[in-house]
Amino acid sequence: MPQEATLEHQQPIGDLVKELLDERRQVWLAYSELGGLKPFAPSLSLESRLRGFCQILIDYISLGHFGLYRRVTNGTEVRANAAEVADAIYPGIAEATDAAMAFNDKYERMPAEFFCEELEDDLSRLGERLALRGELEDRLIASLTG
Repeated sequence: MPQEATLEHQQPIGDLVKELLDERRQVWLAYSELGGLKPFAPSLSLESRLRGFCQILIDYISLGHFGLYRRVTNGTEVRANAAEVADAIYPGIAEATDAAMAFNDKYERMPAEFFCEELEDDLSRLGERLALRGELEDRLIASLTG
């Protein structure tokens, strides 16, 4: 068995859930702080906060997708209901993952002078997808911990 899979299996599901919920909280905190900078105008502060948000966002998306979701779908999770829930929610999780990756790719390195006009709308759309992802993750978490 590969070492990554062994380590992944050794981490108690409760710890993985706690870590995911903490990452989600950090994303929403950074999202709120970024939104508090409206109206968006080119500045080093905006660029810095946006880059910080993108990093936290990718960490959160990765943990959910490659941590919790993979843990349930790789066959090691004994709760059958969790696998069924994971299969049902996957399209929504994948859509939110794609949206987060696209947002990151667009804003990660672009100077603020080029993105201020689109940032508010893009953040709003991303927020909607992240909210849906949170609801879907909560369904999965309930199937694992209930």
